[in-house]
Amino acid sequence: MSSPRILELLASPVHRFEGRPSDGPAPAPAGELVEEIRLRAGLGIVGDRYFNHPAHRDASVTVMAGESLPAGAGLSRVRRNILTAGIPVDDLVGSVLSLDSGDGPVLLRVRRPAHPCAWMDVTVGPGAWKALRRRGGVRCVPLTDGVLRVGPVAVEVLPDQTSAG
Repeated sequence: MSSPRILELLASPVHRFEGRPSDGPAPAPAGELVEEIRLRAGLGIVGDRYFNHPAHRDASVTVMAGESLPAGAGLSRVRRNILTAGIPVDDLVGSVLSLDSGDGPVLLRVRRPAHPCAWMDVTVGPGAWKALRRRGGVRCVPLTDGVLRVGPVAVEVLPDQTSAG
């Protein structure tokens, strides 16, 4: 396995997958792919469409393994926030993922899978919706404030202590 990396980061103020997939996605806003993101504990990614959104507070950050995508497909096509390499994120549900890209660790509680939707057949390619099942990434809640950057990242997987008595 390669050294862990953050390949891409996305903080988008808008939803692009609305309506029917056959109508195509809304245009991407300029600057949604960024070199760094700022996370706030319990709230999400500053500037992202799900930041402090009550319906998404328990899953405001999405992480996906780049190994799950075909060559050339990235975050603007799948609408996840953090694209990694060398981290088996789909296996981490029920744990806490610690990522440190040089500014101190950011802790993410991995809550549940981020299931792909029918949009994947339009934005990634025919058959992607089925191909990404169980490989669509994970939905997380940030436990700490911090910054993540594109590039090498130190990774630690910790047990989730929320169910411990």
